[in-house]
Amino acid sequence: VQLQASGGGLVQAGGSLGLSCAASGSIDSVNDMGWYRQAPGKQRELVARITNGGSSKYADSLKGRFTISRDNSKNTVYLQMNSLEPEDTAVYYCYADLIITNAAGSYQYGYWGQGTLVTVSS
Repeated sequence: VQLQASGGGLVQAGGSLGLSCAASGSIDSVNDMGWYRQAPGKQRELVARITNGGSSKYADSLKGRFTISRDNSKNTVYLQMNSLEPEDTAVYYCYADLIITNAAGSYQYGYWGQGTLVTVSS
């Protein structure tokens, strides 16, 4: 079981970038998915989360610029980032609550992707 993120890179201020993250492996179902970020010298913070029903929440400072979405048939979450600012430079991590059945039973596990670097130049 893993989360594989992609789509990071270098973009100029005011530009746009899209991230995606797919959950794969022996997964029964996926509950919440989301994106967090960690800038140099700062703590990891929530960017946005989305339920499997499509309800989403955002960090207040990012509302209107970032949009989270998901494709449940692909166990994939997306993050569209517009009007990017240098302050958005960070490593972006995807997250998912995965329902997995093993010998111990069926449980929810929190998984993190490997992180993808987004650099916004001024």
